[in-house]
This record gives sequence, structure tokens and C-alpha cells, in this order.
Amino acid sequence: MSSPAAPAGNILRRFRRNHRGSAVVEFALVAPIFFGLLFAIIELALVFFASQMLETVTQDSARTIMTGQAQNGQVTGCSTPCTQAQFKDLVCSKITMMFDCVNGISIDVQSYSAFGSVNIASPIDASKNFVAPNNYLTGGPNDIVVVRIFYKWPLVVTGLGFNIANLSGSKRLLTATAAFQNEPY
Repeated sequence: MSSPAAPAGNILRRFRRNHRGSAVVEFALVAPIFFGLLFAIIELALVFFASQMLETVTQDSARTIMTGQAQNGQVTGCSTPCTQAQFKDLVCSKITMMFDCVNGISIDVQSYSAFGSVNIASPIDASKNFVAPNNYLTGGPNDIVVVRIFYKWPLVVTGLGFNIANLSGSKRLLTATAAFQNEPY
């Protein structure tokens, strides 16, 4: 016959031998790391996907400058020549999802006389702020043109030592660049 109050040694011995619930305790220890890693992988995949989409849009939009269509007003919705706002509208019409085109896209178009004179400065200052270049020089026939499109991508998973932000405010600046020589038109 057992007594109503078991000695403390018996309770500890029974607790050590009982393995029910150990999987739950182990999962509770591992779950934050697992989910943190999972969300970091998903976020990094989204950043790469958005970067590739921005690169494709940049190449497609830059083609209108390279062929002289933007300079000669041969693009739907453009005057002769396309203004910076009209070129931005052209870029935004090609972006179908994932971007806030009105407030987030910045466009920089510069022309040069030779590839050796191309100077592309970083648009991020020492305080990790984005200094948006505001150039729109499409050049003429045979000029060298550099088209850069920027987007400040908001990051969610920046804790747990995983931080790919290069701007203040937990944002990553995505940049897509196209450099080419205008065709003679």
C-alpha cells in the first residue's frame, strides 16, 4: 500500500524515466531556429526573384533607348522625345507584380561619349541612405548609354543574425543596369 505523499526521490525517478512529451520539448527547442532559417530562405528567394524581374524589365526598357524609339517618340504613350516620367511609365507598365512602381522605382539614364568615360557611383551614402540619381540623358546615335533602375526592397527577416539590408530601415537596394551603345538611327 502506497502512502498519499510519495517521497521526493520517487517523483524524480519517475520523471526521469517517463519519456512521453520529449519530442514536444525537443521541437520547442529547435523550432525557432528552424522557422527562422525557413523564413530567411524564403525571403532571400524573393529578393533574388525580384532582382531578376527588375533586371529583365531594365533590359526590355533600355532596348527602346538603344534603338532610338524613345528619342524619336515611337513608343506608345511617349511624346517626341520620351520624357523621364513617360519612360518611368513605360518601365512600370512592364512590371506586373511585387513592386510599388509609383513610389519605389527610381530611374537613372546617362549618356557618355565612350565606354571608358562611364562613371557609375554608388547611390548609397555613408549613412546607408539611398541618394536617388535624377538623370535622364538618352544620348544620340552611337552614344554610350547606361540605364539603371533602383528599387528599395523592404525586408522582414532581418533578425537572428541574418541581415542582407544595405539601406537603413531594413531595406535592400535592388539595382539593375544596362549599358549599351545606341544604334545609328
